Amino acid sequence: MDLNLTGKTAIVTGGTTGLGAGICEVLAEEGMNIIANYLFNEDQAVKFAADLSKASGRRCVAMYGDISKAEDIDRIFEQVEAEFGHIDVLVNNAGIWPTTPVVDMPDEEWKKVIDINLNGTFMFSKRAIKHFLKHDVKGHIVSISSKSGFTVNSPDHAHYVAAKGGVNMLTKALAREYSHKGIIVNGVAPGMVRTPLNEDKLSQPEWLKYYEDRIPVGRVSSAHDVAYTVAFLASEKGMYIAGAIVDVTGGMLI
Repeated sequence: MDLNLTGKTAIVTGGTTGLGAGICEVLAEEGMNIIANYLFNEDQAVKFAADLSKASGRRCVAMYGDISKAEDIDRIFEQVEAEFGHIDVLVNNAGIWPTTPVVDMPDEEWKKVIDINLNGTFMFSKRAIKHFLKHDVKGHIVSISSKSGFTVNSPDHAHYVAAKGGVNMLTKALAREYSHKGIIVNGVAPGMVRTPLNEDKLSQPEWLKYYEDRIPVGRVSSAHDVAYTVAFLASEKGMYIAGAIVDVTGGMLI
């Protein structure tokens, strides 16, 4: 199936490592130009974008910005308009996942998780919608949620589950307000995804078995497993899906 993404442009927040990198790779394979947002490790981010450009033949650039800061997001859109004209797709991927029991959780840690995982998604989405309207683009927003936005399977992540539950409802609210403008907003809920953040745990046979036993399809997902769904939702083929949070957990939400 041709998704008709060739020549279009996407921003992927947190796009140079882990799940975000996999999303960038799949979108580039589909012919998209990529703006891979990053916050840390500039050298690694620049190399990732250069390698992706070479491998895909598309224009891929790394762009710095803290998504919890409105001024950084504004600057990103200014750069995008100067260098690309406009974008067609925003993927809200950046997020953090600290582990702390509520009674030990500093107030600042709660605020940081909400600022990045929920407020950042809101601020980036708002500016993307204004950008789409300004340029008369029938754009797509895909926000990365989590199974934790639906159910609490493990303790010590109250801030994370609260933020992801908020992302789910924000996705529906944006879809309700802007679908009639041709702006399509959806979410994707991954389960356990193999990334550098959890490779130390998944490399241990007992932990790998623990997670595989919880996943009906019997394996931990790759970043590309999730990215294929993102690509479909970002395309014209997914235009009649609006306000959905697509379960890509391998059945963990059953």
